[in-house]
Amino acid sequence: MTITALHHVQLAMPQGGEDAARRFYGELLGIPEVPKPAELAKRGGCWFESGDIRVHLGVEADFRPAKKAHPAFQVSDLRPIRDRMVAGGVDVKDDDALEGFSRFFVADPFGNRIEILQPE
Repeated sequence: MTITALHHVQLAMPQGGEDAARRFYGELLGIPEVPKPAELAKRGGCWFESGDIRVHLGVEADFRPAKKAHPAFQVSDLRPIRDRMVAGGVDVKDDDALEGFSRFFVADPFGNRIEILQPE
């Protein structure tokens, strides 16, 4: 057995958070929303996908945000995404601890940690 790809990242969100997810993942991060399969759509949540980037948000009844575990999105131009986050009222935490990368951390509307990085 050989792992050939990471198909998607699943993050949890509280019930009723779809509009906040659409604003953060769709508008601020720029990942388009795609329809969930009908059977899964009944559970709530939403999916965002662009090429090989797939982020699925699922409703968790006893939701607790992921404060340490996180996806890291590599980008080709960090500044415009950082600027969108700031303009959107998202708290941006710059970090220079990873050699060879410029990066920052944000929390999605539910408190899940998200890393955005660009190779230097």
